[in-house]
Amino acid sequence: MDVTVKILVLILAVAGGLVYRNVTQLWADLPAPKLDPQEWWGDEAQPKDYEAYLQNSSEVIGNRLSYPDKTIADLKERLNRTLRLTPPLEGVAFEYGFNTDYLREVVEYWRDDYLPRWREREVFLWQFNHFTTDIQGLRTHFLHLMVYDDNKVGKKHYPVLLLHGWPGSVREFYDFIHLLHQTNLDKNNKYIFNVVVPSLPGYGWSQGTSRKGLGPAQVAVMMRNLMLRLGYDKFFIQGGDWGSIIGSNIATLYPENVLGYHSNMCNNLSPKSLAKGLVAEFLPSLFVPSGFEDFFFPKSNELRYLMEESGYFHIQATKPDTIGAALTDNPVGLAAYILEKFSTWTNPSYRSLPDGGLTKRYKMDALLDNLMIYYLTNSITTSQRLYAEQYAQAQRDLHLERVPTRVPTGCARFKSDIMQFLDVQLKDKYPNLVHSTYHKKGGHFAALEVPKVLYKDFIDFVKTVERKFKIKTL
Repeated sequence: MDVTVKILVLILAVAGGLVYRNVTQLWADLPAPKLDPQEWWGDEAQPKDYEAYLQNSSEVIGNRLSYPDKTIADLKERLNRTLRLTPPLEGVAFEYGFNTDYLREVVEYWRDDYLPRWREREVFLWQFNHFTTDIQGLRTHFLHLMVYDDNKVGKKHYPVLLLHGWPGSVREFYDFIHLLHQTNLDKNNKYIFNVVVPSLPGYGWSQGTSRKGLGPAQVAVMMRNLMLRLGYDKFFIQGGDWGSIIGSNIATLYPENVLGYHSNMCNNLSPKSLAKGLVAEFLPSLFVPSGFEDFFFPKSNELRYLMEESGYFHIQATKPDTIGAALTDNPVGLAAYILEKFSTWTNPSYRSLPDGGLTKRYKMDALLDNLMIYYLTNSITTSQRLYAEQYAQAQRDLHLERVPTRVPTGCARFKSDIMQFLDVQLKDKYPNLVHSTYHKKGGHFAALEVPKVLYKDFIDFVKTVERKFKIKTL
């Protein structure tokens, strides 16, 4: 072997070693980072005596927020100003976004049918106990439903934290809450739950921060602190969208507090997971139960769908205040922007329908309830900032996607959701994935669209956790 060949072999060996080292470092599991449980997000300066602050701010206050007639009258007046909507292109339904012909119909219903019944809708929204408390400097809103002693007889009783996402709110969970909390109505059901449903920071009636850095990891710290404030040191978690990510973060950072983590949007975006997803397309029978291949493949369809549906994501992750300014005090624009997601994220085929299929799976009043929460609380901008914080460098540096979450995990997949992940991908992140299911009907907003299906899936998960991990009830 001449000198030139020897040098070439040496270069290739060194290069191969460097590539191997970098790949293994990129794929290796990492320990959980330590986040400050007292990190301050309030507008004012952080108190010097934090313990005194905790004692003075630990009060949980019952609330029944209402809005004066002039606020509703002003909204009605704004809804009258819809004459300049640009007509849709010929033959276009929802393919270009919200169809403006149908938007006029929605606005008319909102203005002329829904708003005259607003006081009835208020009563509906306040059917559960609403509270606020101060967590790390921010006023935090939540629903809290507790089980009375006489309803516990013969029941297995656990606390559960329900976490919503964008563009949802606590309203998504109302039917699901009834199933969890009022199971005493069904004598054959052995489960009943104390239910906590917070509005995420900057969403609904929860205060947003004026400081940079409040990303999903920091929100997880706040939600765990809320549960501890309410006296729950062990609890289940259920969530989708941001609720899935924040719930996963709680389970990752504080496994000692989590009985089990259940999500209808489990994901793993680590480099190792993405590589496995690409490999699996060539051998789908090895990775997917028979009959569910179309949940995952072909990947080209999923990629095309994500490209078509992720424009909002990019602008909210880079310029949330710009789109927020465009939607603030603009109820018609806000309706188009939010309600369009309840069309295409529920079923992508609904893009071909002139009404976006909105009332195929939802009642219009339920959609408008959710929209009213964003409008009345002026929370569209603060809610969208969570996207920018998720992709800020400080948040990415936590590498939480590479920290194993070892608590019992359950994943419910709904066919029409935005993206799907294989068990072989999820088990890198969730080694105790003990429950994995597939549902042919349903999309991104499962709690609102198919609450009974989600409830049964969650209960089946709880049963599995009980059997495998011998957990204790309250």
